[in-house]
Amino acid sequence: MTTKTKQSTGVISQVVGVVIDAEFADGNLPAIYNALTVELKDKKLVFEVAQHLSETSVRAIALGTTDGLERGTAITDSGEPITVPVGEETLGRMFDVVGEPIDGQAGTFKNRAPIHREPP
Repeated sequence: MTTKTKQSTGVISQVVGVVIDAEFADGNLPAIYNALTVELKDKKLVFEVAQHLSETSVRAIALGTTDGLERGTAITDSGEPITVPVGEETLGRMFDVVGEPIDGQAGTFKNRAPIHREPP
């Protein structure tokens, strides 16, 4: 299971394609593999922390398009890694990279697991 850490908010300092750099207050640096989110008018963008650049900045990879993203945009650390649904209820279903159903069927999923973990 994953350990959830404190959520914090930072600011995007650079956008290069699907790679972003973000600055966070001292002591609030997201862990490697943590999910970061940005709320835009019409969509929610999800990023994964890939590298610590300094005591206050991280480099993250977008898990979707970065259209509309710009420097100075607020970004939030979820406090935990990206997780996807697991278990019997996922059999025959289709999900995107962040674990959202893309097969047109609704569903609630009791069990979730991080995308970076030891095999079962």
